[in-house]
Amino acid sequence: MVNEKVAIVILNYNGWQDTIECLESVYQIDYPNYDVILVDNASSEDSIVKIKEYCDGKIKVESKFFEYNPNNKPIMVAEYEKNELEDCSIDPDFRNLPSNRKLILIKNDENYGFAGGNNVGVRFAMKYLKPEFILFLNNDTVVDEKFLMSLVGKIKDNSIIGSAQSLLLRKDCETIDSLGQELKMRGLQISDKAMGEKISNYKDIKDAEIFGPCCAAAIYRSEVLNKIGFFDEDFFYIYEDVDLSFRNRLAGFKSYLIVDSMVFHKRGISGGKDKTISMKSYFSLRNYLSILIRYYPSNLIIRNLPKILYIISRLFVSSLYFKKLNETIMFFYKSLRYRYSIEDKLKLRMIIKEWVR
Repeated sequence: MVNEKVAIVILNYNGWQDTIECLESVYQIDYPNYDVILVDNASSEDSIVKIKEYCDGKIKVESKFFEYNPNNKPIMVAEYEKNELEDCSIDPDFRNLPSNRKLILIKNDENYGFAGGNNVGVRFAMKYLKPEFILFLNNDTVVDEKFLMSLVGKIKDNSIIGSAQSLLLRKDCETIDSLGQELKMRGLQISDKAMGEKISNYKDIKDAEIFGPCCAAAIYRSEVLNKIGFFDEDFFYIYEDVDLSFRNRLAGFKSYLIVDSMVFHKRGISGGKDKTISMKSYFSLRNYLSILIRYYPSNLIIRNLPKILYIISRLFVSSLYFKKLNETIMFFYKSLRYRYSIEDKLKLRMIIKEWVR
């Protein structure tokens, strides 16, 4: 029987409409043993109010993926401020509620980014819930009712699998969002495999080993996260899941795509539109270079030097624009120190040889 406890961590930032659609889909899954931890990253609009109204049954969620279920409302909310998480408790009666009748809501005092915000939820789960698995789920996703049963059922008895990813489709149900992280030799691209392609072109798709999971819908063993660490919060936003995948590999664990586990992803809708010079592009440029510094061999970097110099020039302008030049330099210094701290250089070379294609 598949009954391992799973903590589902969902991050909200000014996106309550997407979040309540995600929550409603989660509360209709067939998995019997999970806790939902919703972390609000100091939203500037009325997310908290609207999410509570949804839990009270005052907002009926409309979606093409499911019919709204009024029978599990009201959903009991255990609410915490971030500054009280070190010394708090969970009411026993709340613990004993069915999984689809309770929500843990954590309110951050500032925006800690994707990495820091999710880490708040993970730390709470590890300390107070003791789950066997942690599931990262983007708030702009809708899950299939069997997605979690398929994920846990496929990996629970294979301890070498440290992480796994659902099959991510766009919400048109026809376009692939991600089949896992992909490290390309050409141009040293880091991307999601098959993004934008039609799922109809992959009729014989099967469970397969991948480099690492896109954390829009990714499950990790708790014992693995305790060993390799959580997200590096200096990344703030983007490529933090790639960094985590490298650490998962360096620790000797594998990652798999589980195709029976289906999740539908809007991708980018909740985050707003990107601009020519934006914080989003700043973090994208900076964190991409950090991944290269931490893990890629010098010969590959030299081979792609024109591209890298171009990225450095763009990052320099962006760093000046946002007055983050010193912070950027210190982040690269930390990344370089991390590179030299990796003890098993041979394993890293083998990982690069196998997965950079």
